Amino acid sequence: MDRRDFIKTGTAATLASQLQAAGARANPQLIAQENQRAGAAFQLTRMIPDGPQSFRCSRIEGYCSKQSLKAGESLQIMVSTKPAARFDIEIFRMGYYGGEGARLMQRLGPFEGREQPVPEMGEQRLRECQWKACTELQIPQDWPSGVYLGRLNTLPDDPQKPYWQSYIIFIVRDERPADILFQCSDNTWQAYNRWPVNESLYTDPRAAHAPGVSVSFDRPYGKYVQIFDNPLSMGSGEFLLWEYPLLYWLEKEGYDVTYASNVDSLEPANLQRAKVMLSVGHDEYWDLRQYHSVRDSIDKGLSVLWLSANDVYMVTPFSPNAQGQANRRLTRETCFGEFREDEKGAYSKVLGPFEKPGPDERDLIGARTVVPFNGGGDWVCSKPDHWLFANTGMKGGESIPGLVGWEFHGEPDLKRPSLEVVSQGPVWSGGTRLGAYASTVFEGPRGNIVFNASTIFWTQGLASPPGHMPPWSHFSRPHGPDPRVQQITRNALARALQPLR
Repeated sequence: MDRRDFIKTGTAATLASQLQAAGARANPQLIAQENQRAGAAFQLTRMIPDGPQSFRCSRIEGYCSKQSLKAGESLQIMVSTKPAARFDIEIFRMGYYGGEGARLMQRLGPFEGREQPVPEMGEQRLRECQWKACTELQIPQDWPSGVYLGRLNTLPDDPQKPYWQSYIIFIVRDERPADILFQCSDNTWQAYNRWPVNESLYTDPRAAHAPGVSVSFDRPYGKYVQIFDNPLSMGSGEFLLWEYPLLYWLEKEGYDVTYASNVDSLEPANLQRAKVMLSVGHDEYWDLRQYHSVRDSIDKGLSVLWLSANDVYMVTPFSPNAQGQANRRLTRETCFGEFREDEKGAYSKVLGPFEKPGPDERDLIGARTVVPFNGGGDWVCSKPDHWLFANTGMKGGESIPGLVGWEFHGEPDLKRPSLEVVSQGPVWSGGTRLGAYASTVFEGPRGNIVFNASTIFWTQGLASPPGHMPPWSHFSRPHGPDPRVQQITRNALARALQPLR
């Protein structure tokens, strides 16, 4: 590792020896070299939901046995086709690749597909599949860490008949030291997943945020429908909308980045091999172990950029599935931090009741999710002389239209001595109800930083790659790539990558 003082701590020394034993080596040019390879079209061409109100595509759908895995490990892929049909699977690594957005890594099959059973609803409204695998893929040693989409394609015997497609998604992680650890928000993807009928953490008849409701990673992802309808996302979680623009931009810029899922943040050693962690898009659902892992890592010098919002909002511990495989279920238990009394009153029909809330998310972020917690607004420059705005040309009061939304952070932790509010302004919930957001920066104990962009829409200002559909919600929308958002992100990364004290 090239982080001068990093190995002075006991934890870092242990990590360094573990990485050395595992043969992990820094390779800062890995992603730039990978993106010199030829790209390929990965998008769905023919996708059909079961009906106008359906969230699934039973003609072909599937899921993976793990959220993430390393090269050399094996992934089971479960697929159902209704009616029975032959199919193949194309595996893509997502990146820049000359603007194509993906590289075709491998084609699997053909396979003889069959219909697999939809599980009955169990306790805590759980739908958990126990499908048979169509194949087991051992990840080749030369596959770089990244987000991987599998495109499922039916193969009709008659070329005059239509073929149908959907995605599966998984993450390949590694152990190498890297500048940037990109954490996908896949807990939140699963929390909002409505497959097969209407089963998510939000569909309990008691309340939208009822405790004691569970979801399983052992089921396909339905299409994205949280704030608008995106049928071409079928099977990919929320990746194409929130994470993908940032991934595409980082790899285009040649940053040294490695990838992980939410579950990988349970281990502080996985975080502390990087200089900066990125939370992306909508990162709402966290196990308490994630919270303590990130807090410990910040104390040891990790910088965190929250290019996201509504983060660390609900306590959702992982638990094993029916086969005993660890970390395959999420259960909403309580919230992070205390709600104000007026917040409880305003959202009494959807919140809780939550007992024994978890720790305050402001300790990690610098601000918290506030009521009203959705809406839209402009991202306003409050401190034009701050290093964050260097080379942007932004003046005090100048704004980036539509960048705040559809959820955000407010009520900054002003008791923290180093915390600075770099952007703040109004947010209109439902177009009528006034709220307020605050974007913040504070310094960690070793000169590391924590930047809170305070908007789920942040990544929309970085890139609009192939297959990406810009969001529109709550009578507000971002305007797409903006050089000011790109420069602010470069500035935050440059500051986060400076040597520690």
